[in-house]
Amino acid sequence: MIENVRITDIGSEGNAIARVDNMVVFVPMVIPGDIVDIQVRKKKKKYLEGSVVRFREYSASRIKPECSHFGVCGGCKWQHLPYEKQLFYKEKQVRDSLERIGKVELKGMMPIRGSPDIYYYRNKLEYAFADRRWLTAKEIMLDIEYAREEALGFHIPGRFDKVLDIRECYLQPEPSGMIRNAVRDYAQKDRMIFFNPKEQSGFLRNLIIRNTLDGNFMVIIVFFYDDEKRREGLLDYLAGKFPQISSLMYIINSKRNDSLYDQVPVLYRGTGHLVEEIDGLKFRLGPKSFFQTNTRQAAELYRTAREFAGLTGKELVYDLYTGAGTIACYVAGSADKVIGIEYVEEAVRDACENSEINGINNTRFFSGDIRYVLTPSFISENGKPDIIITDPPRAGMHEGVVKSITEVRPRRIVYISCNPATQARDVFLMSAHYRVAKVQPFDMFPQTHHVENVILLESS
Repeated sequence: MIENVRITDIGSEGNAIARVDNMVVFVPMVIPGDIVDIQVRKKKKKYLEGSVVRFREYSASRIKPECSHFGVCGGCKWQHLPYEKQLFYKEKQVRDSLERIGKVELKGMMPIRGSPDIYYYRNKLEYAFADRRWLTAKEIMLDIEYAREEALGFHIPGRFDKVLDIRECYLQPEPSGMIRNAVRDYAQKDRMIFFNPKEQSGFLRNLIIRNTLDGNFMVIIVFFYDDEKRREGLLDYLAGKFPQISSLMYIINSKRNDSLYDQVPVLYRGTGHLVEEIDGLKFRLGPKSFFQTNTRQAAELYRTAREFAGLTGKELVYDLYTGAGTIACYVAGSADKVIGIEYVEEAVRDACENSEINGINNTRFFSGDIRYVLTPSFISENGKPDIIITDPPRAGMHEGVVKSITEVRPRRIVYISCNPATQARDVFLMSAHYRVAKVQPFDMFPQTHHVENVILLESS
């Protein structure tokens, strides 16, 4: 136990930082200015990890969280931090990563762009069913014998088999919350069996809700096995109660894990997709399509990526990790030709459809692992890119992909990332050939520590 510790900073993964006897201590769920007693949970050579057991004094910056699930739910861990402070620490995270890991002398970094919506900004949420809800520490301390209650909500961080029952959520606009609660109420009245991941038993497994800015919703219910009468009863109930559901689907997933990449969604009512519009372009969103979860902020990010690319209409652009081709389609009107490469075949089909519905005929899409696709023969066949736009997953680009890019030597690289640390690592690997010309952070996920960043690299 360490007593009377003042929290002084926030680190790269959102955990607050204190310093005790020249040792860094990482602590979750507190903010700079808090004075706390810390129970050390893990001791490493250069740092400690701990959790708060008592608040001695609250920071003057602390605000009251909106959500009643704050502190237990795994999301929205910064609701107690004013939004301007959230932006400050996210921008700092980008700067620190580029300077410390990327060894970049920052001259072209612009202020972070905050999200136009700090609540109800997400266009997709995924919930899990559980046959026994997670009890909070406060409930356990009351020493009450609780009846076995089911849960429909989010997994407790680090626990695949534990689910917090969610009654309210500030991430997705209504009727998302009403749909979630209606599913739970109907299922409990019909005595449907909620899933148990350890025993691999139960009927109801997952609930996925997607929406568009114009108010259309897609609802997908994942069942562990099929029971036609009960399945149709639940789906008919939702279709009748919520006219906003324009796409109602279900999946039967009897595997041992929740991944749906190899599962077949079945359309029950409505259309098999949603359509989102950004700057006059329409994007078709199927049940497994990837799309930025903050639509309004995604539009700002795409505009910046196109601006950084400096297109004149004559360039050949490679869009790596193209997903459903949203960025490729967005920049196609300003380029001569766009080549998109994506690992997931289904996403490539979405990308082709998105080009088709927008009347775009100067894009081509290829599926496969980018480190094996982006070869000299591929470049020879499709042309040497003038511009590369890359938007890899959190792990960043494979070293082989970085090597291929530096060998191709496009004039500019627009690097979009949701992880400043891996982005900075890749920038450092390219530093012998490219210099950082511009940096533009974006807040895509208010109330969390996550930050998106766009970097323009120019050939040196």
